[in-house]
Amino acid sequence: MLLQLKDIDKDYMQDKLPVPVLKKINFNVSDGEYVAIMGPSGSGKSTMMNIIGCLDKQTAGEFLFDGTDIAQCSDKQLSIIRNKKIGFVFQNFNLMPRQSAVENVELPLLYAGVKKSERRKRAKEALVRVGLEERMYFKPTQLSGGQKQRVAIARAIVNKPRLLLADEPTGALDTKSGDQVMELFKELNDEGVTIVMITHEPEIAQCAKRIVYIRDGELFAREGESL
Repeated sequence: MLLQLKDIDKDYMQDKLPVPVLKKINFNVSDGEYVAIMGPSGSGKSTMMNIIGCLDKQTAGEFLFDGTDIAQCSDKQLSIIRNKKIGFVFQNFNLMPRQSAVENVELPLLYAGVKKSERRKRAKEALVRVGLEERMYFKPTQLSGGQKQRVAIARAIVNKPRLLLADEPTGALDTKSGDQVMELFKELNDEGVTIVMITHEPEIAQCAKRIVYIRDGELFAREGESL
């Protein structure tokens, strides 16, 4: 089992009072799965994404990532997990505007201490994989929205992570570009990449092999039906 969330609660403090955001979340993801998490704004899906991505820690409960109890990890250990085991894809791409596509893709390898020649080789391979071999030296301002997202996906997969975590990956794209990104996700999943995707769009969620729903901080297998 790659991800195991057991009775996860998450509270935020507001005027010294705890405000519950996640309530007794139980959620497992096996290697090779492709899961969509659907929910409206304010449902807790971004908070759940931050916990799965080791960007935030739960208030209560247990989260195991690849067998490791995340609550027991130091900041340095969490940084290593995020860098080597998780690839992140965001709605707004989060690309460095002054860096070329290939330089953006190299960033996780740079943080991982990979030497320059190997970084460039692997970054180029990742860009070829997403169909951008002719745009490697273009800067983000020279790319369309769909091309920017493919650069972001190349950056997310360049370290061969165990998990690809996508937060509204088509939210800033037109329909055609969104369809191309979803086709790329399908191909990556067919190759064995585990994908957890957050979306509020039913047609995008249908691209996944399993859908779960979150509402008011509670998780459901189907809308209105408990896990």
